[in-house]
Amino acid sequence: MNLSPNSERAYWLAWSQIQGIGSVLTKRLYQSFGSMSEAWQASASALLEIEGIGGQTLEAIRQAQGEVEPLSLLAVHEHRNLNFWTPSDREYPQLLWEIPDPPPILYYQGHLTTWNERNTIAIVGTRSATPYGKRWTKKLVSALASHGFTIISGMAEGIDGEAHRACLEVGGQTLAVMGTGVDRFYPPKHKSLYEQILTSGLVLSEYPQGTPPDKKHFPARNRIIAGLSRVTLVMEAPERSGALITAYQANEYGRDVYTLPNSLEVNEARGCLNLLGKGAQAILGVDELLEALGTLPNLDTPTPTIAITDLPPMQQTILQAIGFGDPVGLDWIVEQTKIPSGEVLGTLTQLELIGAIAIYPGMRYQRLT
Repeated sequence: MNLSPNSERAYWLAWSQIQGIGSVLTKRLYQSFGSMSEAWQASASALLEIEGIGGQTLEAIRQAQGEVEPLSLLAVHEHRNLNFWTPSDREYPQLLWEIPDPPPILYYQGHLTTWNERNTIAIVGTRSATPYGKRWTKKLVSALASHGFTIISGMAEGIDGEAHRACLEVGGQTLAVMGTGVDRFYPPKHKSLYEQILTSGLVLSEYPQGTPPDKKHFPARNRIIAGLSRVTLVMEAPERSGALITAYQANEYGRDVYTLPNSLEVNEARGCLNLLGKGAQAILGVDELLEALGTLPNLDTPTPTIAITDLPPMQQTILQAIGFGDPVGLDWIVEQTKIPSGEVLGTLTQLELIGAIAIYPGMRYQRLT
């Protein structure tokens, strides 16, 4: 993901307004042209080479380009929606950008604008949570938040609400991803919870302010929860549940999925048992979960000093592209180095073996030396 000039935001916004151009296609346009402004200026033949763009979509693009002036559109939009990020903004979450369908516009409201993406955990589950599910959600979230993990959920009834509340009670960081505009809250009974999250956490949405609840928004919302999180925990879920959608998406994104076991006789947890049968890891207790999460790369572990000048040229180039700071994704490295992804992956493996980088879930890489 390039750090583009602020004017690039206008083109992300303009593309997001075109009928038939969804989040998958928007990312493909960026990857093909290197910027959304370049894509806006592209010829018809170049656009038709993008998978997913046919004659009808091209016609919609050309019509929009004749009617929309991106910088003017941005000025109006910013007046109505002051707080939002596009992938051209430094603050846009790197983990979210790495999924195939990241939202081109991510609206936010609250006081938490930076967090450690290495320590993000989604907590999801049924709206009809049992006392067992609520109890274990509170126990696990309290421990995770106290150990510095940022808790992400959807502010729905049941498990979501328990997760946010437990996090806030121990002074932790929490993000609520909404299926409404960030100025709305749903369900209505969570008004107080919404206000608490705004005070010390963050509310996120891909929908502009004023957007009311709509049932079709919530499955799309779930991909953002999964995309923002390094790990997803499913606490309770019946066989048909939005929480399972989140878990499947997290798995597709290469993220770890854990689930809480329960009895075969508990309908609210049958989906969790199905996840265990499909390879999800079992939550066996607070200490066991913390230990399991601790097996992921630990940046506090000392690493040997390696002189970059002693490395082969390609390794030097890739290390310089990664730089020091938060982990970056494979797309970023390929874009920065202009080296084919296959060669980049091979070199990254070599760099990991010599202790020069750490590899995180979701194909993210951080330089250690």
